[in-house]
Amino acid sequence: MRSVSPLARLLIATDLDRTLLPNGAAEESPLARPLFARLAARAEVTLAYVTGRHRALVEEAITTYALPEAQWVISDVGSRLDQLDRGHWQPCAAWQQHIRRDWPGCVSADLQALFEDLPQLVLQESDRQSACKLSFYVPLGVDLEALKLLMLERLAGHGAACSWIYSVDEAKGTGLLDVCPASATKWHALEFLMQRTGFDLSHTVFAGDSGNDLPLLASAVPAVLVANAHPAVIAEATAAAGRSGHLEALYLARGGFMGMNGHYSAGLLEGVAHFHPGVAHWLQQS
Repeated sequence: MRSVSPLARLLIATDLDRTLLPNGAAEESPLARPLFARLAARAEVTLAYVTGRHRALVEEAITTYALPEAQWVISDVGSRLDQLDRGHWQPCAAWQQHIRRDWPGCVSADLQALFEDLPQLVLQESDRQSACKLSFYVPLGVDLEALKLLMLERLAGHGAACSWIYSVDEAKGTGLLDVCPASATKWHALEFLMQRTGFDLSHTVFAGDSGNDLPLLASAVPAVLVANAHPAVIAEATAAAGRSGHLEALYLARGGFMGMNGHYSAGLLEGVAHFHPGVAHWLQQS
C-alpha cells in the first residue's frame, strides 16, 4: 500500500469536524494545522473537504480555523459537490443529475410527510435540509435498526432508493440522521470526484473520525482514522474494513509522527505519510 516513489499528484480528502477541525475534547498538536497548510499548498496536492456540513458552515469553518481553501467540497454528507475557485463555488451539475435518479420525481420535502408520525424523529433546522437531504435529530439510545427498517420500508413504498446515514453530535448529545438518495454518500461522492479528476486509489487518501465516514473507512480507498476518534467508531471501522477485505487500506493514527499526538490534522498527516512516506520529506522542508 505504501508508495516510495515521488508523487506527481495526490488527492487528500478529509472530513472537517473532529478530523481536521480541533473541535472535540482531545488536545490539538500546535504544529499540526500549520503543517497541514504547508502540505495543502504543494502544487502536487489537490484538497477536498468531505463533510456533513452545509455550505455556510463549511465557509464558517474555513474562516474560523484559518483552513486552506480546498479545490473541491463534498458537503451535506455527500449530497452536494462543488468546485472552489478563489472563493467562488461552482456546483457540479453532473453530480446532482446522478443522485437525483434515485429519487425520481421528488425531493426531500416530498418524503418528509412519510415520517411525521414517528416521535423519535425531530426535523432539523431548515438550513440543514436540501433537495437531496432530509435531516433529523434522534435521541441517543434509540433502536436504530428498528427505526431504519421502518423508514426504509416506507421509502421503498414511495419509490425512493435511499442511503441512511447516522452519526452523533457529541457536543449536543444527540444523534443525527440524514436520509439521502442511495448514491449520495461521502463514499459515492469521493469516487465520483476521483473519476472526474483522474485520481486512482494509489494517489488518494481520505481521513475521517465518525459514523458517517464508515463507508469510506471500510472501502478500498486508503483511509486514516484519526487518534481522537471514539473507541466505538475505531472498533466498528476496523471490523467493517475486515469484513470488506480492505483492512490494509485503513490506517489508525496513534501519534508520534513528527512529535505530534495523532489527533485531528496530526493524525491526517501521520496517515498520509504512512501511505506515502515521501510526504514526510515535504513537511520537513522549510
